[in-house]
Amino acid sequence: MTGSEYRCRLVLIVPEGDDAAAIAKQLEEALSGGDVASVIVPQYGLDDQAFQKRAEQLVEIIQAAGAAALIAGDTRVAGRVKADGLHMTGAIGDLEDAISKFSPKLIVGAGGAADRHQALEVGEHRPDYIFFGKLDGDIKPEAHPKNVALGEWWASMVEIPCIVMGGTDGASVLVVAESGAEFVALRTAVFSSSEGPAKAVATINAILDEKAPRFEA
Repeated sequence: MTGSEYRCRLVLIVPEGDDAAAIAKQLEEALSGGDVASVIVPQYGLDDQAFQKRAEQLVEIIQAAGAAALIAGDTRVAGRVKADGLHMTGAIGDLEDAISKFSPKLIVGAGGAADRHQALEVGEHRPDYIFFGKLDGDIKPEAHPKNVALGEWWASMVEIPCIVMGGTDGASVLVVAESGAEFVALRTAVFSSSEGPAKAVATINAILDEKAPRFEA
């Protein structure tokens, strides 16, 4: 037991790109760098067939590393590639359907809540987690203050875990961890890191190990 269970943990978001082999290699490297709770695989602009093929390859890599593989949006693809869960960002009705069909067999998480009212609406359906931010919302070095504030409010009040999107700088994880959020999501900070994905994940985990507040066991 590393103790990472008792502090904010890292969630990775697979980057966009046409080169499937390069993305698979980057992901393998990132997962070799240290503790990663789960990996979200977005569809981006891929057609359904290409997405399924990509997801199949990536889910295998993610699960082999001991992380949970979450497919964004497409319930059929998630089933076909034997993913661990679904990341839903659409309408509340779609979330409701996914939870009734797939929970508790699969993890069903929810994004798309832009304010407290929407977050509470999502929370009524008891997803396995709520995600504050957009999967491609890492456009500045720091995490978006609004998402951090939502995470802090949510974590202090609701038992459902939350993931907050970090920034393009790996050090942005600390502000998220200090908000009380259980998870911080990174994309560019890991996959476009000048030191490479493995070293980026190792550095981020070192920051969290050293400075993130601990949860009660």
